[in-house]
This record gives sequence, structure tokens and C-alpha cells, in this order.
Amino acid sequence: MIYNILAVGDMVGACGVKHLSRCLRSLKKRKSIHFTVVNGENAAMVGLTPNDAEDIFAAGADVITLGNHTFGKMQIRDYLDDCPYILRPANLGSRVPGRGYAVYDCIAVMNLIGRCDLSFHASNPFTTADELLKAGEKPTFTLVDFHAEATSEKLALAYYLDGRVSALWGTHTHVPTADEEVFPKGTGYLTDLGMTGAVRSVLGIEPQQSVETFLGGLAGRYRAPEGPCKLQGAVFSLDSDTGLCVGVERVDVR
Repeated sequence: MIYNILAVGDMVGACGVKHLSRCLRSLKKRKSIHFTVVNGENAAMVGLTPNDAEDIFAAGADVITLGNHTFGKMQIRDYLDDCPYILRPANLGSRVPGRGYAVYDCIAVMNLIGRCDLSFHASNPFTTADELLKAGEKPTFTLVDFHAEATSEKLALAYYLDGRVSALWGTHTHVPTADEEVFPKGTGYLTDLGMTGAVRSVLGIEPQQSVETFLGGLAGRYRAPEGPCKLQGAVFSLDSDTGLCVGVERVDVR
């Protein structure tokens, strides 16, 4: 049997959450999606609140993954322990709330964060992945959201895990890449899913704010611009007989 897994790029702001609510269920029906993972770490611009999480689940997400802004909104702390369907990067360590790996029936989801120009204090994502894959039950499929800045780090991890995980995609940069492929040993890959938020923006925020930052000024608190939105991500088609990927398709819904 072929399982279609939808991975949705970083949510940015309330407009991104609303756009997800408008179009996710119809997208899932159109693509015959069995399971959906949404990166929600920017749903509140910097971080995720419990209310944002509930809205994302209500829109049709099965699992929410996070990244470097996991604790951008501290009210999420207790929620991370209480809700098994929200994952923060596993290699942030055991002293912070939440979990970075979980199994949902036949599907495992692993959330990792990169260290190149992002989180040097995190544990090594390569060895963390090794430890998680060796421990516990062996699900049919294993999915990895690698929240990382460097494309080289994402690509290297995909080669390292090729054949050991079903699919690995990158998040964080908010710009979709055009390198979707199935690796030689059967792992589906895309360097970055893109984002879900305002079309006329710089990574989801007001263009003028980003320009002011690069001019050396004070941009102020991030704001999402009004106007049309997009949902970006990818569909990974997985074979239940092998646990590996047979196809990857980018999606962009506006």
C-alpha cells in the first residue's frame, strides 16, 4: 500500500494559520493524504501558543513540529509535556520540556535542529538520530523534520540516513527548494519545504521591516503583511512493504 505523507512548511503568523485552515482539508482530499506534519514554530511570528496549536490541529494537522523558536512563547512549555502530538527538536536535550520523537501507529516522526549557524548548543543531530533509530519500537515509516540553516548540513544528514528513514525534509529557511528526489537507498528528500504565510513578504514578515533590518535600523516587533497567502510543502509517497519512498511532489497552494 502507498501512504501519502504531507509535510507543510513553517507557519508564519495568524494569516498563515488561517490559510492552513482554509485549504488544508481540501488539499489532503485532493492528494489522498494519510498523515500530515506541519511545522508550527512561527505561528505566533516567533514561537507557538497553545491556541495556535489547537487551530493547526483543527485545520487537519496530525503532528506539529518546531525549531529554534520552540520557546519563543513560554506559555507553550507545559503544553509540550501534555500534548504528544507536538514535537520540539530532540537534540535540544532532556532538560527542556517536551519530546522530539514519537510513534503514531505505524509512523514515527523525528524532529531535529541543525547546528551550523543556528543552535551550536544542541547535541549532534547525526548521533541523536542514530540513538533514536536504535531505541524502542520499529515502525513501518520514519519521518524526519530537520530544522536547519545550512543546506549542506541538511543534505549530509539525508545521505547519512538514506535507507534508514522513509523521508527527510528541511524547514527553517522559508524558501522552497527544487531538489525533491528519492535517494539511492529509498529515502525521500527535499532541502526546504518553504513556508505557509503571506505571499508579498520577506520570509513571512513585512518587507519594510526586513529592509530596515538590513539597513541597520530597528525593525520593531515582527508583523505579517495583509494580502494573499500561500501554503508550501511536499507530498512523500511511501511504500508500506519496504517502508521507503517512491516519489516526492512539491505543493504550493495560493
